[in-house]
Amino acid sequence: MPSVPYMTSTRTPPEIVRPSALEPDGHYEVINGQIVEKPPMGAYEVWMASHLFGFLVKSEAVQNLGLVVSEMLFLLDPVEDINRRPDLAFVSWDRWPQHRPVPKVAAWEVIPDLAIEVISPTNLASAVIVKVGEYFKYGVRRVWVIYPIEEQVYIYETPKRVRILTRSDRMDEATILPGFELALEQLFRREAEPAEA
Repeated sequence: MPSVPYMTSTRTPPEIVRPSALEPDGHYEVINGQIVEKPPMGAYEVWMASHLFGFLVKSEAVQNLGLVVSEMLFLLDPVEDINRRPDLAFVSWDRWPQHRPVPKVAAWEVIPDLAIEVISPTNLASAVIVKVGEYFKYGVRRVWVIYPIEEQVYIYETPKRVRILTRSDRMDEATILPGFELALEQLFRREAEPAEA
């Protein structure tokens, strides 16, 4: 498998905190029943996630297939109490019928088809690999891991099979999102560059 950017080794593991120490909308996940605070995202990474969210929700092809969400907590394993919060996710109408409302609960009890992680320098490489494997273990069909600084997208088809795309490539996901395509130069467009007409 190719090496992964952001091989941070000096940062301490994510802090385990008590539920009472979190705000109701706290930025956390639950791992084996323990609430774990997520590493903070940098401003550029937050912008990148928002930028990609915009491309996805504006795509008629995507909207016809399912629902795109941001920062949603998903209940992956109710027995082991594992809840993950990808930066973005796509849930198909096959997995959650179109007219069925999203429940008013802390964690949505559905497995997304696609999980997307936007990586900040604060992310540990080992934690990213663990999360990718976990997504697949519980039934996520594809995982995109985006490295904004390096301008690379790792498209995981399985935990061991990954395609690496760069700024000059075009991203498509015919299996999960047929009809959706995105030139990565648009995603990684720098603010100083003129927008396309």
